[in-house]
Amino acid sequence: MQKNILITGVGKRIGLYLAEAFLARGHKVIGTYRSHYPSIEALKALGADLYPCDFNAPTQLQKLIQTLVQNYQHLDAVIHNASLWLSDDSPLGPEQLMTQMMQVHVSAPYQLNLALAPLLQRQETMTDIIHLTDYVAHRGSKKHIAYAASKAALENMTLSFAAKLAPQVKVNAIAPALICFNEHDDAAYREKAMAKSVLAREGGETEVLEAIDYLMQSQYVTGRSLALDGGRHLK
Repeated sequence: MQKNILITGVGKRIGLYLAEAFLARGHKVIGTYRSHYPSIEALKALGADLYPCDFNAPTQLQKLIQTLVQNYQHLDAVIHNASLWLSDDSPLGPEQLMTQMMQVHVSAPYQLNLALAPLLQRQETMTDIIHLTDYVAHRGSKKHIAYAASKAALENMTLSFAAKLAPQVKVNAIAPALICFNEHDDAAYREKAMAKSVLAREGGETEVLEAIDYLMQSQYVTGRSLALDGGRHLK
């Protein structure tokens, strides 16, 4: 059965992988992107409905919400993948940095969940909201304090929405650590990063897809965070 799946941040990496995977299965993918990459046109050619939106621009976010509510009768899943990763020494400065982290990782998902809940509740079967958080939501980060705090807030919001939208909508989180390297990451960095977990490897985007599949197929899991970290908590 074809599903309507909204994925935020589909321009690259995990979001792109998920969009391609769900399109290949015959599902309708509705995606958002902040920057226009060549991948955007490729996804459109595959049949995705894509909308530009900078979550740090409130007017763009409100326009996106209005468009989604007007254009779609129902949704089967909302996957919050859009993310902004900046260190605390960013030239933005502490106030602006924290504002942007909270806007992208907390305020935007909060507003989208509230606005799109009726579309998720129209289905006869259970539907899903999935927040992609981060390993550092539990551990913290000395160099990415604002980022870690905003991801922790997103994970906490999972609990609230799970209680609010039950039993029709399941709301869960996935907390990844090292999923995939960037092309420019050198050998020394890769070795150091992999050594942080007991499995000593990168997970790969397929781990995220399989975790999402598990949560969407489950009829009994809500308000939980699924760790994808290679056993970093054991080091």
